[in-house]
Amino acid sequence: MAFKPANNIQDLQYFGEFGGVNPSISDSSTYTFLSAKTMFDTFEGNADGCYLYSRHSSPSNLYLGEALAAMEDTETANVTASGMGAITPVLLQLCGAGDHIVSSRTIYGGTYAFLKNFTPRLNIETTFVDITNLEKVEASITKSTKVLYCESVSNPLLEVADIKGLAKIANKYNIKLVVDNTFSPLSISPAKLGADIVLHSLTKFINGSSDTVGGVVCGTQKFINQLRNVNDGASMLLGSTMDSLRAASILKNLRTLHIRMQQHSRNALFLAKKFESDGLKTVYPGLPSHPSHNLFKSMMNEQYGFGGMLTIDVGSLEKANELMELMQDRNLGYLAVSLGFYKTLFSAPGTSTSSEIPEEEQKEMGLSDGLIRFSIGLDADIERTYYMMRTCMEELYILKPKLQYSYGKV
Repeated sequence: MAFKPANNIQDLQYFGEFGGVNPSISDSSTYTFLSAKTMFDTFEGNADGCYLYSRHSSPSNLYLGEALAAMEDTETANVTASGMGAITPVLLQLCGAGDHIVSSRTIYGGTYAFLKNFTPRLNIETTFVDITNLEKVEASITKSTKVLYCESVSNPLLEVADIKGLAKIANKYNIKLVVDNTFSPLSISPAKLGADIVLHSLTKFINGSSDTVGGVVCGTQKFINQLRNVNDGASMLLGSTMDSLRAASILKNLRTLHIRMQQHSRNALFLAKKFESDGLKTVYPGLPSHPSHNLFKSMMNEQYGFGGMLTIDVGSLEKANELMELMQDRNLGYLAVSLGFYKTLFSAPGTSTSSEIPEEEQKEMGLSDGLIRFSIGLDADIERTYYMMRTCMEELYILKPKLQYSYGKV
């Protein structure tokens, strides 16, 4: 039977303190104990159901974590104040001085900067590889390697990781496979494919309203307990705690994620097909021309589609900027970083979300100046959106005008 992650979220039942259909928000930083002994046991991690201090956990955060763990089919989860607040504690919990990480070369710029510029201060080194080449991945593993890190669908080039193949390599060398699934919630379920730890920036599709920053680590109860440990837990000691009010807000939005992802995916596939047929260099996992199209199909939960992210290349940064400014002026979306909003968002990642990656490395991985990354919105009339986007491209001579072209007759 096919895995249906939205069902797992829907099947959770929470009631508020007074019978509310939403759980009560624990608006408290600290908690009382009936006995000093219980407080001691809680500090030692031996008192289930007792709350110590909200930097450790809170009822609201645990509700959200439970729902996200159900979505990713892991034992439990720990929510954090940002996506980077999830990524960095995981890597620091798994690695110490002298250890080594093998990472995809195309990852979010903040993650790249952390691995390239920050962790070497702690004597943790990273080798960046083409994650789509399993032979190169395996050849990069050393005796000191502790983590294999990737994104299900990479930011911004939309490379697709063979999670099953990477899991086999990780198991062979007894290392942890950590997968950032921010670009493909519901569509791909990394834990079902062999990932040890699944991460998300909740800021993006999962929350969906661009009003909250958050992250989550989904994994085993043992690992999450390690992250929260008061003595040496990276999440507990680094303090990337999510606020309870934010956790409650994200939990409400999570319940509509399946509907939103279906619409994001439908709209993105429609635009990708049109852009490609117009002769634009278009990258989208749902296109047969994508080198990993069949791989994505083999991993996906089909009802949620290929996701809401696509890229086009318009040849130069100047043209990219002109087009994005014109599309924003025509109310076709916003020139902004991030993703997962109800409006389409677009940016030139080489000078924004991936600017931490040196230019020579951008060129080596295929990140060109003219690349525009689109997070496709929830437009009700995507045909109209396409017509208006195409008109912008014609005005800027990115595309030649079509003869007898009209909206409704695309």
